[in-house]
Amino acid sequence: MYIFKRFLLILFLFGSLLGCKKHTPDRSRVPILEVEGKFLYLDQLEQVLVNSAGAADSIELAESFIKKWVTDILLYENAKRNVTNKAAIDKLLEDYRKSLIIHQYQQNVIQERLPAMPREEELLDFYNHHKDQLRLKECVLKGKLIVLPSGAPNTANLRKWVKTGDLKSLELIEKYCLQHGLSYDYFADRWVSLSEISKKIPTPIEMLSQSLSNGQFYETQDSLKLYMLQVDSIRKQGAIEPYETSKEKIASFIMNQRKADFITDFENELYNDAVDNGIVTFFNN
Repeated sequence: MYIFKRFLLILFLFGSLLGCKKHTPDRSRVPILEVEGKFLYLDQLEQVLVNSAGAADSIELAESFIKKWVTDILLYENAKRNVTNKAAIDKLLEDYRKSLIIHQYQQNVIQERLPAMPREEELLDFYNHHKDQLRLKECVLKGKLIVLPSGAPNTANLRKWVKTGDLKSLELIEKYCLQHGLSYDYFADRWVSLSEISKKIPTPIEMLSQSLSNGQFYETQDSLKLYMLQVDSIRKQGAIEPYETSKEKIASFIMNQRKADFITDFENELYNDAVDNGIVTFFNN
């Protein structure tokens, strides 16, 4: 910090040698330098340096920020003095400003008048009528995955419980994994991507995708661990996507379509009302 204060002191002294200021800075703030009537203040620089690691880093960052700040102002002021097609630029700025204001107004009206999310029956109806267009980009499955240390006891019983999968077996699996397991993932009630499962199994994902099927028990091991995977249900890449995993995608599509339709209807209503109420005047030439 001492080095940085010395840097600021040198900067202040250098600034005082640049000549008389033509503009007056904000008296409630500490100015560092002035360019083309624009002032850089100490609090602005301190905000940039708040997360700097040390004094040396602070000085380097301060120099870089000051150079960029000054250069941007010089470029802008020189451009204003030398660019000749200012009318075209002003027109672009006004068009952009108008577009931003209209967009914000439309979003406000949409937020006020449209429901936040489609109803469940609407999502399901869309899925039933368009499921052929909803294809999986990767394999998904439901089931259980257990990872054990090599040499874990009573694996024959565990294997039987995993394959059975009833309530009693699930209770026994949980108790066993609490005592001997390294991890236990239960996803029989939700779809999980095969890529997520393959991160926890030493088998390549391509091999898993080809070999797994509905109701299959898969087991493998390496030098340290034993892996048991029970596949209750599986849908391969290219198959119709399950409704549960497609709901968010469907909701987004429906809402985007609703917004587009709403904006079109709103603009038509706005125009027709203006014509009917005499706000728009047509001249007969």
